Amino acid sequence: MSDEGLLGRRTEGETLDRLLTQARSGAGQVLVLRGEAGIGKTALLDRVSARAAGFRVTRAAGVESESAFPYAGLHQLCVPFLDRLDKLPPPQREALGTAFGMASGPRPTRFMVGLAVLTLLAEVADEQPLVCLVDDAQWLDSMSSAVLGFVARRLLAERIALVFVLREGNDYLDGLPELFVRGLDDVDARALLESVLRGPVDGRVRDRIVAEARGNPLALLELPRAWTTAELADGLDAGPLTSRIEDAFVRQIAPLPADTRLLMLTAAAEPLGDATLLWQAAGLLGLGADPAAAALGTGLIEFGARVQFRHPLVRSAVYRSASTVDRMRVHRALADVTDPAIDPDRRAWHRAQGTAAPDEEVAADLENSAGRAQARGGLLAAAAFLEQAAVLTPEPGRRASRELAAARAKRDAGALEASLRLLSAVEAGPPDEHRGALVEHLRGHIAFDQRRVSDAAPLLFSAAGRLAPFDADLARETHLEALSAAIWAGAPLADAARTTPPPRTPASALDLVLDALTTRITAGYPAAVAPMTRALDELRGLKVGADDISRVPWLFGNRAGGIIASELWDFDTRRAFAQQQVRLSRDAGALVQLQFALNFLADNELMAGEPAAAQALIEEDQRISEVTGTPPVGYAVLLRAAYRGEATSTAREEALAAGQGRLAVIADWTAAILHNGLGRHDLARDAALRVFGSDALVYSCLITSELAEAASRTGDTALVAEALERSEPWADTQWSLGIKARLRALNGDSAAFAESIACLERTALRPELGRAHLLYGEWLRREGQRVEAREHLRTAHETLTACGMPAFADRAWRELQATGETARKRTAEPTDELTAQEYQIARLAREGYSNPEIGTRLFISPRTVEWHLRKVFGKVGVTSRRQLRDAKF
Repeated sequence: MSDEGLLGRRTEGETLDRLLTQARSGAGQVLVLRGEAGIGKTALLDRVSARAAGFRVTRAAGVESESAFPYAGLHQLCVPFLDRLDKLPPPQREALGTAFGMASGPRPTRFMVGLAVLTLLAEVADEQPLVCLVDDAQWLDSMSSAVLGFVARRLLAERIALVFVLREGNDYLDGLPELFVRGLDDVDARALLESVLRGPVDGRVRDRIVAEARGNPLALLELPRAWTTAELADGLDAGPLTSRIEDAFVRQIAPLPADTRLLMLTAAAEPLGDATLLWQAAGLLGLGADPAAAALGTGLIEFGARVQFRHPLVRSAVYRSASTVDRMRVHRALADVTDPAIDPDRRAWHRAQGTAAPDEEVAADLENSAGRAQARGGLLAAAAFLEQAAVLTPEPGRRASRELAAARAKRDAGALEASLRLLSAVEAGPPDEHRGALVEHLRGHIAFDQRRVSDAAPLLFSAAGRLAPFDADLARETHLEALSAAIWAGAPLADAARTTPPPRTPASALDLVLDALTTRITAGYPAAVAPMTRALDELRGLKVGADDISRVPWLFGNRAGGIIASELWDFDTRRAFAQQQVRLSRDAGALVQLQFALNFLADNELMAGEPAAAQALIEEDQRISEVTGTPPVGYAVLLRAAYRGEATSTAREEALAAGQGRLAVIADWTAAILHNGLGRHDLARDAALRVFGSDALVYSCLITSELAEAASRTGDTALVAEALERSEPWADTQWSLGIKARLRALNGDSAAFAESIACLERTALRPELGRAHLLYGEWLRREGQRVEAREHLRTAHETLTACGMPAFADRAWRELQATGETARKRTAEPTDELTAQEYQIARLAREGYSNPEIGTRLFISPRTVEWHLRKVFGKVGVTSRRQLRDAKF
């Protein structure tokens, strides 16, 4: 197809040609074509398809009425390749089969479905370059959008080109490379208009049409067909151009016979374009002998194996212009001819569209569809079915229960404001104390999700009390949630802790956690060590799945279980809880919960000296924030900045203004770390004192070493002694013993420096180990033991540099210089150049994972893993995986 076939599209054509060339060479490409309806985006897709010599081409299109069905658009794109499912790894094959309703299995996550689609498309592209074209992506269902956005961001080394067409926004595709398709210039617009004008037309009319169309090709083609010359001369009604184009189609449809219009309406209401269903429904509607003939004559619709409208605006014009009675009649006919065993969800949807009055049978069908959608991972689709079911539910109480279920599904999917709107509808229903308590419980969760923790705590405490007569177990769980929210709000805790409901017998893991936190808050640290130890032992053995995702953050996350692990100085368990929370949140597709989990794990990775891994997690939190509209959780960013030596001067004030007391504590803790690294020990001491005097769970323990280090440099020996005294009741682990030894050393017991190093060497806490060497080296240098000092200071400099802590590393370097060290300063290790993802891949490859295994863990294709590894080898200076095992990074 030559460029002459598309007037005024040379620039766009050249861009799309380059896209094909690069994809053919193995550099995966993605492009979003944006523009108003009728501007020519689909014509550009057709051009790509025609010029894709040597490529395999697959197409899909979003349909507005299909947006309620999870994975509908994705299925269109992948259906030509589903005979290759057996070539996927079993977890991916199971996830994609379940998502498409071809198999039954655990609820798939969008991440695993995305990886399965990426692997499937990469498998096809290994044999032949592949072009994937997606039209009207603004109407894709949310799961298809999420998965295709996931795939689009991972096309690095595949022979795949993925092109989307968008009329309006699609949050999942925002940020991808895009090309805005604009209207034709005046010369090309007039040339296109001349091609459709019938006979001579006054120049003023031509000018008016060109002005009205504003370069929109579809408007230039359709306005002259629908309006007479006199009407065009008088001018068209004011309004959006899209509406006027639709009106042009309506004018062409209006003169058709009634049976023809009803046939076209049936086609518009049947989003699959299934000709068999269409003619079966036409039979039920009793249409005339050949109602299609007149429709074909308009050129607006084609009847074949699939029924297709000339443009999506034709479909919407047909549907919009029909009467409500006719629409309902058509949907009832389509429901009757849709096999409930093969496609129960679409049948339920048609029944709902064909029902005017509340109908419990139809509502129950929709509720069943919601259950199937949820089982396939479509939380938003489940919510949409439940909402529609509620509308059609006759009994008010049951209607409110279905609205509450829809609100839960929306909250789990990250649609928090939509969930709150539904909760308002629930509360407008008939009074019910149990349901009211559940509403308040969900409101409390959403408040926490929205970072309104000072609102979350009272909502959850109130819900816990209201739930007690109906569900004692849920009441205790809610009380734990409330206590955790109060901890994060920085609210007074003692009174709330004393109102804890009585435990069950025998006590569950949740009971033990609640008892441990209550004891810690009301009786202090020493009394809480034993109950915290019992709770942690129980939590380690607790088995939970993705269905328990709403409970996971409170049990394992940095709200309860993570707090207990930190209070007991058990870093390995703390990190394992964070990893488990990330995995379960991913498995459930619960994006807001995943944001909290990512920050908890990033915090642990920073404390383990893995800055690249932490960076990847922080970036993922930010990407989810962009998609869901919820703010980033952000507390790991504070620790990262402190380690890097970067000031976050307003973090404390912003946290306090937002009612996030614990975040303000974290801001002070990280400020103390920052200033100790920069040698501003007076500022470090002041920040540390604010935390030290607060008895804030976890951080009042972690701050002791920062306070002692700062105070030892400012001459505040009494503070150093007080920090040591604070450490006496701590549970003994290698981490706590290492810090206790450091505190003794700073109090004058110089032999304890070596003991601190020995303990911390047995942990994964590389930053603490590096700082232990730094403190010992500084002390040795001051004592005049230069040779021994150099050994520790070199180790400190290398360790702290690798941990992404340049300010502390510079402290070590300055001390080294003071010992007479003359070696060149090492600031640019080969791995300093590695991106966060390259670092993760290099580390997994060194641990012996294969490319497919690495791809599964990081949600990228094996070919992309290989592409990254080639870059890693070059940066690190090795040529094989074997050499990578010995490389430093």
